[in-house]
Amino acid sequence: MPGLFDSLELGSLGLPNRIIMAPLTRARAGREAIPNELMARYYAQRASSGLIISEATGISREGLGWPDAPGLWNRAQVEGWRLVTDAVHRAGGRIVAQLWHMGRLVHPDLGLADPISASATTAPDFARTYEGKKRYVEARPATKRDIRRITGDYVCAARKAIAAGFDGVQIHAANGYLLDQFLRDGANFRTDEYGGSIENRLRFVSEVLEAVGDGIGMERVGVRFSPNVPVQGVADSDPIALFTRLGNRLEELNVPWIELREPHQPTIQGAIPTAPVSGAMRPFYSGAIVLNSDYDGPSASTRLAEGVADAISFGRPFISNPDLVDRIWAGAPLSPGDVETFYSGGAGGYVDYPTLDEAQAA
Repeated sequence: MPGLFDSLELGSLGLPNRIIMAPLTRARAGREAIPNELMARYYAQRASSGLIISEATGISREGLGWPDAPGLWNRAQVEGWRLVTDAVHRAGGRIVAQLWHMGRLVHPDLGLADPISASATTAPDFARTYEGKKRYVEARPATKRDIRRITGDYVCAARKAIAAGFDGVQIHAANGYLLDQFLRDGANFRTDEYGGSIENRLRFVSEVLEAVGDGIGMERVGVRFSPNVPVQGVADSDPIALFTRLGNRLEELNVPWIELREPHQPTIQGAIPTAPVSGAMRPFYSGAIVLNSDYDGPSASTRLAEGVADAISFGRPFISNPDLVDRIWAGAPLSPGDVETFYSGGAGGYVDYPTLDEAQAA
């Protein structure tokens, strides 16, 4: 079986190792959602990963509900992201843009309109806004015209990602955001062709993937799911049935790689995972499977040896260990991250974590 330091092909991407940087919202793009030099420095520091998946990036103002997160719907954002991709490529890395519509998790203060979802539902808990935390408001059900329009927004954002120098895109269909709201029967109560049966609930994400593949080439497209854990009030009554059929649909569409956030223990938010689905999907899907959630070097190597996963993505460890690949190779200890600075803005807790060599020299 391949190891973490073996190469891997993900569609058009050639990876030098199988240690992937997972998407990590860091909130450094400002109110206009424009990437900047500080973000370019942050990503370039982590270019030794086999692949960087960018932080979740809004496809429209309507779909972006996290303060200071970046977007990909206008020219200034394309130019800002070009700073990032150029820096990563100069450092020898590869990077794809994760494309995001948050659906019912967009507060009107940020989306500038009523939120939209599969059905008229309200997310639990509170939204982050520039004025502090506020209760979510009820979303309006997406019309078929909305679905066509949002699909077009995904395609436009994907084309802008390529124009900005990204090596591909990842469609965000996980963690209780818009596409996940359509997938799961705990949030989708529609009675038209986008709701009810599993086949109908797969329709929106299938149409988005097909349209983006037509727009930039399917060999440049990946997708992320969170199949075995309820997130932000979104869950499903039968995830094994849903995601095995989804695996078959991804095979039909020739999607070259998927990332599964598949925890095996309660999450930091207290969600209890159900049975993993990656093993059940494997017979139906021949593309590369990237697994994510709470791995270190030894556990990631063990998971690869089981033969289901083709790569492992690491999230929080990459925040405080820009040289994570080197540390795993050396079996060196990992530095802890400062949670208080994850979304704080500025350079502190962002680009000032030392590499192992720098820490030893100090």
